[in-house]
Amino acid sequence: MRYAYGVTTALLLAGSALTIATGFPAGAQVAQNDSAQIAAVVPRAGAPASFADLTQQLQPAVVNISTRQRVKVQAQANPFAGTPFGDLFGGQGGQGGGQTREAQSLGSGFVISADGYIVTNNHVITAEGQGEVESITVTMTDGTDYPAKLIGKDAASDLAVLKISGPKPFPFVTFGDSKRSRVGDWVIAIGNPFGLGGTVTQGIISAVYRNTGTGSAYDRYLQTDASINRGNSGGPMFDMRGNVIGINNAIFSPTGGSVGIGFAIPAETAAPIVEKLRRGVAIERGYLGVRIQPLSDDLAASLGIPKKRGEFVQSVEPGQGAAKAGLLPGDVVVSVDGTVVTPEQSLSYIVANTSPGKHVPLVVIRNGQTMTLNAIVGKRPSEEDLAKQTFDPEQKGDEDFGPGSTAKPHANNAPAMQTSLGVAVIPVTTQIAHQLGLGDDVHGVVITEVDESSDAAAKGLQRGDIILSANYKPVTSRTDLDAIVKQAKTENREAILLRIQRRGQPAFYFPVRLR
Repeated sequence: MRYAYGVTTALLLAGSALTIATGFPAGAQVAQNDSAQIAAVVPRAGAPASFADLTQQLQPAVVNISTRQRVKVQAQANPFAGTPFGDLFGGQGGQGGGQTREAQSLGSGFVISADGYIVTNNHVITAEGQGEVESITVTMTDGTDYPAKLIGKDAASDLAVLKISGPKPFPFVTFGDSKRSRVGDWVIAIGNPFGLGGTVTQGIISAVYRNTGTGSAYDRYLQTDASINRGNSGGPMFDMRGNVIGINNAIFSPTGGSVGIGFAIPAETAAPIVEKLRRGVAIERGYLGVRIQPLSDDLAASLGIPKKRGEFVQSVEPGQGAAKAGLLPGDVVVSVDGTVVTPEQSLSYIVANTSPGKHVPLVVIRNGQTMTLNAIVGKRPSEEDLAKQTFDPEQKGDEDFGPGSTAKPHANNAPAMQTSLGVAVIPVTTQIAHQLGLGDDVHGVVITEVDESSDAAAKGLQRGDIILSANYKPVTSRTDLDAIVKQAKTENREAILLRIQRRGQPAFYFPVRLR
């Protein structure tokens, strides 16, 4: 779990939009269908006098979920191997063999049908590390336990559907319309924080369609200040009509506890996926094969375009839809199939929700010019396959050109610093390219020094990085770089866009502010 001001999803939230329905005379479904009764329970305007009546009707459909896991652990060496006591401590050849330990997890969920279908987060019922989930138990409000069967799960959206069976109909809730949610609307969350079953918290919607910067296809949440803590994951966030408008999923916190910034998967995102999981239908998502990043202030400044207009393409995967359409690294995708790309409607979200095989126009900005490309959307790989393809442009290296190398500056011949960028560079030679593990076809200038007070240093540029281009123009000498920087300043640009090659990584674009 990442606690230091990171988005945390380790059994933290509760969420899913629904209205309670029961097989009994009194219940949330009755209250929802009876407008007079709803008006009496939920005030239409102003602060509610109490959430008690609404909670009483909704709480029976919210459940606690616990799993029992068998997790593989690295066995320690047997210090008594080869002695008469060796067999007492196990292990072979002085090493312990195939040991496992038992682990448990706690989360929340909610019943969505009288016959016992339950919605929760995928991470609530997924084993940690090399583990395997042996059993899932659902505990109702009255303390009754039921063994649960996993019907389906989806890692990309972090959703899962379980099934329990009982002698009589279960109280249940239904999804509401999260598209109608507004900042300032009252909400309540019911869940299992820290194993304390049936805990209710209240708050308001703090933001609609909050992007947290993870870059995932479903980085699009309802934000709330209702207290959400460890164990609330998978529980529902209700509106004042008893509808589930969100599934609590993550928090932003420096400590791991609630600080009033919680995130819930919107019902409009969750409901269609839950229905497919429930029916056993395969979930297929669109895919173009690009690595993208938001258009930050520095990126926008280096490109000379307005910020928050589209997303920047860092790399294009060969053979996929984007490459076949002619999309190039350095392009800015402004819209897809007529839908404008914004922080709230990210490129990943739009494409993931486009059917594979569909032809879509892509409006892009390339070197200041707007053009339209036609792409065929492919099928998105599994999350496991995508994880293998990721790289981190910010990853630090430990490059050293070695004693006597022409790339290693000495006091009497150190290259001059490009003051506006805060880097010193020399041309890439064959020897330098080989020392950096690159081919003979790489041309550019290699960074030999970075001014610690510069934006380049703050952004992570480092000794051994090769600058291939600046503002899309090839750079093969310090003179080339100086000329491009001078032109950028003439055009009143506050930043310059560098294309960087680093050992073991694909080339990536890197905006650096000028000084």
